[in-house]
Parts: sequence; C-alpha cells; structure tokens
Amino acid sequence: MKSFAAALGPRLLLDESSVLDIGSCFVNGTDVAPGRAIPDDGDPRIDHSLEGFLFTCGPDHIRHPEAIEGEASGGKYPLHGSYSSHSARITFWDMQGEDAECRAEVAVTTADGGKALLERHWRIDNQTGEVCLHDRVTNTGGKPMARVHMYHMNIGAWLFDDAVHLSGEMLEGGEVPWNFGPDPGSVFCVPAKRAGDEWAEVSLGPIAALGGSTLKVRFKTDGLPYLQVWRNQKEPAHVLGIEPVSHRLAGRKELAESGELTSLQPGETAEYALRFAFA
Repeated sequence: MKSFAAALGPRLLLDESSVLDIGSCFVNGTDVAPGRAIPDDGDPRIDHSLEGFLFTCGPDHIRHPEAIEGEASGGKYPLHGSYSSHSARITFWDMQGEDAECRAEVAVTTADGGKALLERHWRIDNQTGEVCLHDRVTNTGGKPMARVHMYHMNIGAWLFDDAVHLSGEMLEGGEVPWNFGPDPGSVFCVPAKRAGDEWAEVSLGPIAALGGSTLKVRFKTDGLPYLQVWRNQKEPAHVLGIEPVSHRLAGRKELAESGELTSLQPGETAEYALRFAFA
C-alpha cells in the first residue's frame, strides 16, 4: 500500500496489488474503510477488495457471477469482474506540489481471455480536499468486451448514528436513512442521470464520529448513469456501500436483450470519473 495525501483531504492507502484501488481512507485520523466487517462471498480476491474503501468492478462484468456467453465448458465471469488482483504499474507520482497526483496503468486479462488496459489518474485538490479519479479503459484484445463499470465505496457502518442520511436528487423524497429497508440488509439501484446534468451527486451524513463530516460523492453520468446503494448488518458484516454503476440492477441476458449491454470493440475506449470529499 502507498500512502497518498495532500495538505487538505483524506489520507488514502492505494493498493498497487489490486488496480490501485483504495484500501484505508483516513478522515480526521479515523479509517472509514470496513475492514473485516464485510460479508464473506467465498472469493478471497473480492474479500481483499471489499475490506477497502473503494474498489472497481469490471471491465468484463459487474455484480454476481454469470455464465460466459457461448462457452461450452461452463466458465463464469467472476464476482464483480476481473479487475481485482491485477497489479498496477505506477507511471507518475507527485506529492510535492499543491495537489497530490498519481497515474498508473493496469494490464487486465478478462475471464473470457480478452485483454484490457486501465489507465488510472488519481488527484487530491489541495484547496478543497476533493479526491478525483479518472479512468480510461481500452479494449486491447481481439474481440468485443461488455462496456460495464462500477465503483464500490464501502464505509464501516459502526460510524453511523440515527442522524446519518443519504441525500440526492435521484432518491425518492431526496433523502433516505442510512439503514433503509428491512434488516439485516437491503439494496436499491436508481437512475442518477438528470436531463442536462453531466455529474450526479449523493451525500452521506452528517457523521458525528467524524466530527460531523458529510461524505459527498460526485460521478459523471455519461458512463455511470445509475446509483446503487447496499448495506449489510448481518454479523460480522457492518457496512454500507455507495456504488455509481453503468447499468441497472439486472442480469446480463436481460440487459443484452433490451439493448442496454453494449460492447467495447477492439481498440475502443470508455472513460469514467468519480470525485468525493468529506466536508
């Protein structure tokens, strides 16, 4: 893990062993990542990623395992796709100037034998403390690849009291409590894109355990038009996830039949962007 921070904003530990995702995220000295307070899905690759504050789904699949199309051997896309456990090659690193900034490249082998390149750019704005992530994904293989992507932002829910709410224009009534739905866990996925809006925003807070801070998450809706949120309080899990995502909550077959599951052709690229701050 490499420590990444600016004068203002959270201190992040970036995981070179897993696409330079975020492990720990320290806010006012407190690590908000869930650690081992997560569900065990039987996949150590994903367990490792779920422990952290942010991990990335894709580039070939998101959500739970499904059969690889046209493969007679019964192979499946793994839980949350193939990104996790692919190591990153850092190409630029600078924490000496006003902003903290780094860039990395991740060569990915997909579950069906395809190839992809993730070009990742992290920056922390020294004036606002906002963390900015820009991803560029290129299909470097010889066959089409599903254009899918999801960011999992996981927060340890032991930090929350009854005053903590999710807020955003995409939510019914504009606000829901953090412990929405039936116990011990629930999930919803809603359209985040609004006409004319390039970015969507959702907030979580105020979090008294973090000095009253509110987590504000923004994401570009051209590549991530939906917001998925889940929580799990079934022991030992105690976690809430904010998840900007490329597709609604449905299986690959349904999305393909409706024309929603488009392909990234060989040589084509897709771009995704996410920003967050604790204010």
